[in-house]
Amino acid sequence: MKKQNAPADIPEIRPGQSIELLKELHILTRDGKLNQDTRRKLKQVYHLYQFIEPLLAEANSLADHGAGKSYLGFILYDLFFKQQQGEEKRGHIYGIETRKELVEKSRELADRLGFERMSFLDITVEESTHSTTLPERIDVVTALHACNTATDDAIRFALTKSARHIVLVPCCQAEVAATMRARKNESLGKTPLSELWRHPIHTRELGSHLTNVLRCLLLESHGYDVTVTELVGWEHSMKNELIIASLRGKPRKNARERAEAILREFNIEELAPRFTY
Repeated sequence: MKKQNAPADIPEIRPGQSIELLKELHILTRDGKLNQDTRRKLKQVYHLYQFIEPLLAEANSLADHGAGKSYLGFILYDLFFKQQQGEEKRGHIYGIETRKELVEKSRELADRLGFERMSFLDITVEESTHSTTLPERIDVVTALHACNTATDDAIRFALTKSARHIVLVPCCQAEVAATMRARKNESLGKTPLSELWRHPIHTRELGSHLTNVLRCLLLESHGYDVTVTELVGWEHSMKNELIIASLRGKPRKNARERAEAILREFNIEELAPRFTY
């Protein structure tokens, strides 16, 4: 396949990037140009990449859950793994997505681009945990905008695979809020803190926040150092909280106890199996 190098008149594009891929991702227009919207999108891509690139230095495998069109996987391969040549050639990306039509399209694109160290599996996160198609250990696990409990499933997968690094951008989170809502009357009589989620919009917002707090405590209880920051502007989404966890091997001593106390305080102890295992 003939390589398409970055146009000289578009200095924003890094040397060696696949122009065909950038067109497929609608970062470049059909005639290979950047307009105001696509220039902003390219900036967002690089902003995301700068967080993940340092984690790939010693990585031989990466699993992307809820991959969709495998936007993230293709960008990481193009910017990082494609550059590994000769004896240094390493790194395999696995895109995990339940929609078969998206998996087939990703396979076709990877073949067309010559991205031979990419695989796409049309299985659930739970199935992927036990699939023989994946190695016993995965170095980096990502899940961007995996809806509701899919982010928690990705965390469980990462812990099972002893992932060195986990990168999460959680999406809609309904389970905690729904549990808080179902027990609201009971909570109102139990604690004045229930005023924090008495109104429906507060229930949704607080439930989303609590979900991510509990996820961070879970990761810390398993020996991960956790950083939480903003992924500004990614896909123009308000769901732009970025959680990065790196395995250090020394669990935070009181992480599980703190999580259990939060579950009790907010009257959602039934969710303990999801956040305190």
